[in-house]
Amino acid sequence: MSDGNDPQGGAAEDAQGEDRAFVTALARGLEVLRCFRPNETTLTNQDIAQRTGLPKPTVTRLTYTLKKLGYLVHSERTGTYRLGAGVLSLGYGVLAGMEIGERAAEEMRALCEGPNPHITAALGERHRLKVVYMAVSRSHQAVALSMSVGARLPLFHSAIGRAILVAMPERERAHMVYLATQEAPGDAPKIRESLARAEADYARYGFVTAFGDWHAHVHGIAVPVVSLDGDRIYGMNVGGPAFLVTPEELIGDYGDRLKAAAATLSRNA
Repeated sequence: MSDGNDPQGGAAEDAQGEDRAFVTALARGLEVLRCFRPNETTLTNQDIAQRTGLPKPTVTRLTYTLKKLGYLVHSERTGTYRLGAGVLSLGYGVLAGMEIGERAAEEMRALCEGPNPHITAALGERHRLKVVYMAVSRSHQAVALSMSVGARLPLFHSAIGRAILVAMPERERAHMVYLATQEAPGDAPKIRESLARAEADYARYGFVTAFGDWHAHVHGIAVPVVSLDGDRIYGMNVGGPAFLVTPEELIGDYGDRLKAAAATLSRNA
């Protein structure tokens, strides 16, 4: 569930220090669930302790509780834990409330039927300093981006993350910059430069770009999709392998189509 790059140790304590209503035990339990990475089946208590920064006795109590609630399954033979059906039921509950993913699927399929057969399109929503893919559509060509639902991209360095940032209220965007620079103080100039580029792109094109910024071999553009009440901000992107999808092609052939798709979804979000 996590890509392992999020700061986890101390996150609950930091949040508690800012808000007395914050339930640290609940936050720690959720951090345990977030330790599982894509294509990773099992973890030990020691693995979880290392990833969360929590003491192993604390982790042992948390995994025991999560097992009793059905969110983790324990193997007596190996001493490892895997995600249980309880987590899956939570996921389906979330997805069931995200009808926008179903509406976006048609728009994304249309984008993937454009002039370049190697395009992938996706819809995502922010979680902390990442963007989580909620829906993905890709061409049927053998060479296309292999991202899937649940994939996590960096908020400041991916096109889809930048699209969400430019649509945020100024105060929320400033808070994201603060969190990102607290997480990686040495990257502060890069983070601010990335945001400035996103704002310049959006003013110029009506969408944002990331050509080799998140991944050297990936090109992409993205737009925000904002619900009518302004409560939800999503990002929608199109992109592909850099050696098959050029920046000029994305801007010239897909920019207007992507903006039109986002406008359609925003009206119904």
